[in-house]
Amino acid sequence: MLPPRSFLAGATAVLALASSAHAKCGSSSSSSTSTAPAIPTSTPTSTTLVQQPTYTPPASAQVKAAEGCGAGTPDATVTGSGGSYVAAIGSSEVYSGSDYYAAITTALEGLSSGQRLSVIASGSIGDGIVHINSGITFEGCGTIDVGYAAGHGAIESLNTENAAIPYLTLTGAPYFGLRFYGVTGLSLGQITMNLSGGLGIRFERDEAANRDVSMDVISVTGAGSHAVETWNIDGLTINSVIARDVGECGLLLQTTTNAHVGTVDGDNVAAGTGYATFRMANRNGRLADGSYEANVIVENVISRGGGRGIFCVSESGGVEIQNIDLSDNENNAILIENCYGVSILGGTVNGGGEVRISARDEFENTRDVSISLEVNDNSARESPCGENITWDISGNASLDVC
Repeated sequence: MLPPRSFLAGATAVLALASSAHAKCGSSSSSSTSTAPAIPTSTPTSTTLVQQPTYTPPASAQVKAAEGCGAGTPDATVTGSGGSYVAAIGSSEVYSGSDYYAAITTALEGLSSGQRLSVIASGSIGDGIVHINSGITFEGCGTIDVGYAAGHGAIESLNTENAAIPYLTLTGAPYFGLRFYGVTGLSLGQITMNLSGGLGIRFERDEAANRDVSMDVISVTGAGSHAVETWNIDGLTINSVIARDVGECGLLLQTTTNAHVGTVDGDNVAAGTGYATFRMANRNGRLADGSYEANVIVENVISRGGGRGIFCVSESGGVEIQNIDLSDNENNAILIENCYGVSILGGTVNGGGEVRISARDEFENTRDVSISLEVNDNSARESPCGENITWDISGNASLDVC
């Protein structure tokens, strides 16, 4: 059994403040949004985690999250409708015309760090790319329809500090909805994407790493790929990721450490694939010294239908999942493969594919795993035998474990 662990209060405070690929996610051979439902809560177990970085979003983002989109006196606004838009900075009009994208970019170009743009109007930016610079708060109060810009996000913040997007609603089929790398202190708030393809939020693999990222409620419907995909983040807090009818993963964490996630909630995620509502891959949770002391805390994973429920693979681990509710996953409800330091503390699995601990030859064997669950109308299997594996299974599941 893995030792008990607890989550640092500083990261919990960030979650309280937030209240209210293209790498493929891959099958087991890989190395590599509808209206938000109520989010269930669980009480974290008392524990000592690797110290989490403390992070407070920019003051403008905090004010916005408390008051609502466009509240107060934004430094800049984009207003209008039906092909007639006005961008203003303070009392000065800086753009008037039919080009929604030009109105947004003109307003942004006139702002400096610490200022806020509220895009009140709805419209389409086509295949344009909106860049958010350091210290800028960008609010999408209307609905922003986006196009496809290969290799890019419709909205990007690259190599920046303290950028914030407290509110955003996107439609369309982008390459990436939001794209980031090299960011420190990024704050994402209530982000809704009703997509017809593409990937929701992407942190790049082969670019500069990221630190101290916070997200409130991320709701993605209809993405052809992942809802949220991370690479290279040290210090991540997420209130919830809600994925509906998404082609690949709901939340995919890769080379991400010191993370706290409230809820991952997936319905019809990764149907017909080996992908999962919640997936960890590519040494996710592995600390700089190569150890897997618990540093990724996930309070709830909910999954209905689709592919897998939970999938840990390719030398990932250092994770404590406090509660799960999985039902009718067509592939494995849970697959833990070549992972180290994985603890699932409680919850239920009903029907669907088996709960499985496995390993492939190209990595060290699975070890230090503890699973305590009620499993019904399903099975639990360990093959090949792992090292230091603890099973505590109730319910009517058949067991084939070592």
